[in-house]
Amino acid sequence: MTDRLAELSAQGVAVWLDDLSRVRLTSGSLDKLRTEQHVVGVTTNPSIFQKALSDADAYDEQLRDLAVQGVTVEEAIRLMTAKDVRWATDIFRPAYDASNGVDGRVSIEVDPRKAHETESTIAEAKTLWWLVDRPNLYIKIPATLAGLPAITEVLGAGISVNVTLIFSVERYQAVMEAFLAGLELAKANGHDLAKIGSVASFFVSRVDSEIDKRLDKIGSDSAKALKGKAAIANARLAYEAYTEVFGGERWKALASAGAHPQRPLWASTGTKNPDFLDTIYVEELIAHGTVNTMPEPVIFAYEDHGTTRGDTITGNFADAHQVFTDLAAAGIDFADVFKVLEDEGVEKFEQSWTELLEGVSKSLKAAGSGAKNPSDAA
Repeated sequence: MTDRLAELSAQGVAVWLDDLSRVRLTSGSLDKLRTEQHVVGVTTNPSIFQKALSDADAYDEQLRDLAVQGVTVEEAIRLMTAKDVRWATDIFRPAYDASNGVDGRVSIEVDPRKAHETESTIAEAKTLWWLVDRPNLYIKIPATLAGLPAITEVLGAGISVNVTLIFSVERYQAVMEAFLAGLELAKANGHDLAKIGSVASFFVSRVDSEIDKRLDKIGSDSAKALKGKAAIANARLAYEAYTEVFGGERWKALASAGAHPQRPLWASTGTKNPDFLDTIYVEELIAHGTVNTMPEPVIFAYEDHGTTRGDTITGNFADAHQVFTDLAAAGIDFADVFKVLEDEGVEKFEQSWTELLEGVSKSLKAAGSGAKNPSDAA
């Protein structure tokens, strides 16, 4: 029987799960994905935790304890999510050790309401780092303009970072600059660069969703012929930028000091268009030194019928540039596309966080809580 996920891993693609819940942890399903499906990391976001914590039964015992303590809703959320992430990092510690600290990572995200506040993001990143207290943790920081200096400062403090919500190559280049500056700062601060990890989460399917909608509105045959091409081309151009930066002298100086490169991570890899192959954002984005974080259905789809054809990125840079030339000729305003996607991304996570606050507030009250919700005091 063909082990398709093993073939994918052999090409240098790290398979990560884009999900986490207390049920996954208690049932053993997360560990099973690690041992049987070659999963070597986990990513989370506010939407994932909003869904996970809606299952009150799994968190009943901890909710009762928190209710007795009278903690605020924000404190309750952080303590519950930190417990899940700490548990997951322990499950993935073997992958961390086997890869010398490259894989086996689990991410926890800063409060999305602080996406445009640099100092608040830095402070929360440091707090989450000591709260979870595991070397294979990643702190997720959005690649907003306010997030960029936070990324540098947090890395400079010796904290590993997953940069999220990257949509454009231009912003990705700024992220890589922030990463290099962060490692230089960490080195100056006396931190061991070999212990600092980072990935840059470049979103994929959402790009097709937004651009294809605009192509349909344009309506010409040439515009419609470009549907389903933008996201893969965009990610391939990001990888081209990655090879240029991490082949440069500035990076080589950091590598000689023990630093690991900031790997491109393909996020949002579940297809949103039912007309697309369900594994397309995996099959077409294979290259050494990348991470593909997949929803569980995509992992099992690839295991069942995925095709590993070797490197599907580096030989296609010219084609990717041509796709963007054609999209521009069709009338696609890339600056507007990427601004809309970033704004929507932050807004969706803020909405999930608000729903999470409301849900946990109700659960605490049901558990007999005297917890104070800051929004009630406003």
